[in-house]
Amino acid sequence: MSRRGKKYKEARKLIEEDKLYKLEEAVALLKKVSTTKFESSVELSVKLGVDPKKKEEVIRGTVVLPHGQGKKIKVLVFAKGEKLKEAQDSGADYVGAEELIKKIEKGWLDFDMAISTPDMMREVGKLGRILGPRGLMPNPKLGTVTMEVGKAIKELKAGKVEYRADSCGIIHLSVGKVNFETEKILENLQAILVEKVREFHDR
Repeated sequence: MSRRGKKYKEARKLIEEDKLYKLEEAVALLKKVSTTKFESSVELSVKLGVDPKKKEEVIRGTVVLPHGQGKKIKVLVFAKGEKLKEAQDSGADYVGAEELIKKIEKGWLDFDMAISTPDMMREVGKLGRILGPRGLMPNPKLGTVTMEVGKAIKELKAGKVEYRADSCGIIHLSVGKVNFETEKILENLQAILVEKVREFHDR
């Protein structure tokens, strides 16, 4: 049986098990109960009450967090010609075509998000088994298969993130770091919650 440390026990006393906390209260509390030596991530989990096995109830989309997740996002772009230069000028970390595809096939995955121009998707599609399970596959519905690569890069760098419901119909999404100012965490939380209300309203 694992033993809990002193800091954990002291933090646990601050939490009322049956209390329903308001967002402001919850954020203030999480700053008090964080016991890690590093700056922990703040994760939002929302149970949607949907059945992901039904196609019409699959939940997946993107939202721009006003203050990002507290980490530098490495963006890779599959492109050629003018769009390759546009990607480079817009701050992409890695840009290329067939050479990048071969590199990924050999196991290289040192990036967080991938964008592709439509003309590259025939070749990029070969990476489905590698990128798909990791949530890295470019997708037109998420705005990552586009000719507007500069705009897509800037959105990702500014805090645009993907969310999807898991097999239990729950969304898990990092909305910042514990060391974020309270207002920044709240604004990130409100951004995803407002997006979900809008999505369900449009269905």
